[in-house]
Amino acid sequence: MDIQLVVIMVATALMSFKGFNDPAFFSKYMFQVAPIKRNREYLRLLSSGFLHADLMHLLFNMFTLYFFAPIVLAFFGQIGFFVIYFGAILAGNLFSLYIYRDKPMYSAIGASGGVSGVLFAAIAMNPFLGIGILFIPIPIPGYIFGLIYFGYSVYMMLNPKEWDRLGHAAHLGGAAVGLLVALLFFPANTAEHFLQLLIMSLPLLYLAFQLMIKKKI
Repeated sequence: MDIQLVVIMVATALMSFKGFNDPAFFSKYMFQVAPIKRNREYLRLLSSGFLHADLMHLLFNMFTLYFFAPIVLAFFGQIGFFVIYFGAILAGNLFSLYIYRDKPMYSAIGASGGVSGVLFAAIAMNPFLGIGILFIPIPIPGYIFGLIYFGYSVYMMLNPKEWDRLGHAAHLGGAAVGLLVALLFFPANTAEHFLQLLIMSLPLLYLAFQLMIKKKI
């Protein structure tokens, strides 16, 4: 396993376990709109990516990262992986800050933005990459998974539910970084898989349209 990946996973686990047992620490480093906007606590944009709600949340993100990081490392190298992972965390939280700018108490935690960036960079490089989903007996092509993932995330952003606790804006912002980096640095691959990438990105294009016409989210 790449040492960079090990360091990220260990640091995330250590900070998450600290947060599990120290509410003050958790509160200080989580993503929350009011402290970031009013007090300029910009460290939260990155530190929140190392905190998790519980052990299952942590394990899900780290296992996903473990399985897809090697693909990204193989194509982009260590520096590229670093840029995608942390760039996706920052972009996801900045997008959340924009979307929820009028909701000062909105908060979020988790590495999901960074993990989404890595996952979708891998899918962008191979849209036919097989991805397993719970209760589906065979892997589905990555671009179909992406279409479902983006479609659900965009729908939930535009139609928020009280019971939904997922940070869809962070997921989408992070995933967009992974896609964009892959598209920019491997244009030949983009051209080869243009149709699959376009199909997968349709919900993102719809969301961009909604934001352009200033639809309230």
